[in-house]
Amino acid sequence: MAVDVHAIDGKLAAPDERFDVVVVGAGDAGTAAAIAAAGEGATVLLVDENPVLGELMGSDVPLFYGGRMTAAVQQPGRMLEQIFASNPALEAAMEAGVDVRLGTCAWGLYANGPAMRALPEPMLGIADAERATMIGFGRLVLATGARDLVLGFAGWDRPGVMGAQGFAALLTRYDAFAGRRVLIVGSGALALETARLALSRGIAMAGIVEVADAVQWSALGELGVPLFLGHAIVSVEVGIEGVNGATLATPGSPARIAVACDTVILAIGAIPATELLDAAGVRPGETIALVGDCASVSRPDSAILQAWCAALGRHAPPETIVCQCEAVTRADLIGVQPPRYLDRPERMAERSLSTLLADGPAHPDQIKRLTRAGMGPCQGRRCREQVACLLAEKQGIPLDRVPIASFRTPVRPVPLGILADWHESAAMTAGWDVWFGIPTQWTPYAIIGTPEEAEQVSGLGGNMHV
Repeated sequence: MAVDVHAIDGKLAAPDERFDVVVVGAGDAGTAAAIAAAGEGATVLLVDENPVLGELMGSDVPLFYGGRMTAAVQQPGRMLEQIFASNPALEAAMEAGVDVRLGTCAWGLYANGPAMRALPEPMLGIADAERATMIGFGRLVLATGARDLVLGFAGWDRPGVMGAQGFAALLTRYDAFAGRRVLIVGSGALALETARLALSRGIAMAGIVEVADAVQWSALGELGVPLFLGHAIVSVEVGIEGVNGATLATPGSPARIAVACDTVILAIGAIPATELLDAAGVRPGETIALVGDCASVSRPDSAILQAWCAALGRHAPPETIVCQCEAVTRADLIGVQPPRYLDRPERMAERSLSTLLADGPAHPDQIKRLTRAGMGPCQGRRCREQVACLLAEKQGIPLDRVPIASFRTPVRPVPLGILADWHESAAMTAGWDVWFGIPTQWTPYAIIGTPEEAEQVSGLGGNMHV
């Protein structure tokens, strides 16, 4: 039987470490799951990316912090103390024998499936500030919470516009929120929770904005906070420290309302943070379980989301940013053009979403490749829903019919120097030159100009050099 010497079967290195149970996310749900597993006699690893480095918070990873952090986030020691202060159960987990690793992100999940059958066992890639490690596991528990849902309007990309999840993290986890007077967008359960949190911390409330004519949660009316019903944000005013006010409008009316605030909090909804599963192409089951918010939080109702997008879009000028990382505007996305920092040949300039739709329905992944919307450090966390809503609007279809944009590993920004330090077996190293080629097409570099080259060509048909 012929054996392909360049196949990866049996050559992938075993994981660096192995645990019976690995828990990702050291919030209340994740910590409780880790303690319970340790109590059953399992070896347990609990990892959490918090405290997040200040520079990642500045890039709005993993949440939409919106530049409203105090200088305290630049003090690693103080941030670590805050993590333990906000979750005393972490000490109980350590006493129970759980291996707790903070400041450690889970950047990749690998499991055998239709496209991969060469892994020695399921593995999770984790990384701290110094190294990346592959962890084998018997069972994986994801307690990764929920991420912010971001919708754009003129000025949303300036400091002072943030997500409700980021706001809650800065207040309850880090005690590092820099705002003083907030305006909340949305009137559902998340908005109510956000408003109550702000009031409990003595933060002034400028009001709650809702595009519909009634609030989704009636309890909001009992808070004594101004309600701007039937309104949408037109823009924010910006000063030296970012947002210092917002302008509201009602559909079909030229009238404008100016609201004094230094922070706009997007609380229309949240999205379960299941990027690890999405990138790996696996679903929860016997080996992988979801707990906490990533299991219980539901995506906002599509009709509500489309209503918000339509209302905000009525006032958004073409130069409104959609993808902040890559500076892709509404005009760029609708025109299916690359970012301004890239060349736009005449032939490319003739392209638009209309010409693209002539060939069939548009997919967010296709738009990402053509415009780079979603390719930045936040990996689409701030523009994913905006792109989907624009595609639904321009195609005249319900949002539910627009596919979800995919994630790719690594799902967190990890320096290449850290990933490159991963151990690779000699068997893998020997075949590096054709891992991304086809054996019948490529001649390995090491045999070019040797007698083996003729054998390669005659046996496998290789006729190109790498």
